[in-house]
Amino acid sequence: MLVKDILEKHNPSLSFEFFPPKTEESWERLFDSVADLVPLKPTYVSVTYGAGGSTRDHTHNLIVRIQKETELTVVSHLTCVGSSRDEIYNILQKYNENGIENILALRGDPPKGQTDFVRQENGFEYAADLVSFIKKNFPNMCVGVAGFPEGHPQTQNRLKEIDYLKAKVDCGADYIVAQLFFDNRDFYDYCERCELAGITVPIIAGIMPITTKHGMIRMAELAAGARVPARLLRAVERAGDDDYIAKVGVHWATEQVRDLIDNKVRGIHFYTLNNSLETLKIYESLGVKDSRQLGA
Repeated sequence: MLVKDILEKHNPSLSFEFFPPKTEESWERLFDSVADLVPLKPTYVSVTYGAGGSTRDHTHNLIVRIQKETELTVVSHLTCVGSSRDEIYNILQKYNENGIENILALRGDPPKGQTDFVRQENGFEYAADLVSFIKKNFPNMCVGVAGFPEGHPQTQNRLKEIDYLKAKVDCGADYIVAQLFFDNRDFYDYCERCELAGITVPIIAGIMPITTKHGMIRMAELAAGARVPARLLRAVERAGDDDYIAKVGVHWATEQVRDLIDNKVRGIHFYTLNNSLETLKIYESLGVKDSRQLGA
């Protein structure tokens, strides 16, 4: 099923994100996590995509395996990094042949050791170019793009940032998935600015609960410099050890989700880090057994 149709049918949509493991043991743990989360009835799941060749192969294999071995709707991330137009076309052709019809189109981060994005020969410079390419060659596919409520780290001008997002939508993007955030006010302001710019496609909120103090610091580094509110920092400091920090993280994320649902968000995307425990606890704290109840 196309994600754009899911977003029309389910309000809100609840989805989960996974990444391809690096070891065989991790693969089995991942499928345990997927199995744990299937009863929550996510509207779809997505799989991230790395710039390296081996990571790309793992992504493709994982996508096809989920498609064949589960009843989940699956979305594959696809980036401009490290791939020519011909390579991208071949990837999309493989997905199309396997019934995979949802793509999250990203420019992608530079490979490890590089500071700047370098366009691959005969490749794409921007995510908007990738969106256009997919829509031209595989018009049956649904394409999502990334949004940054707290600003993209490489775009200091927030007005230009919305212009770039609008360009992706104008090229055919069907929906936007927001990077994680810890203060819902940042997300609501972002949605309002998108509306003022004429962006009308659904915007899905990204949620990732803090589980450790180290993890919080790492998230702030990776997630486009995610802002951690002072109230959350104080709660983490009070918690002390990681077991209690995880409780704080689940509580904070639960209240974010509750508020987002009350404010009629179109969708919530859980960044699971391949771990089902925190997501299961959030659902438990909300008092629901599966995603359908959250739209009640």
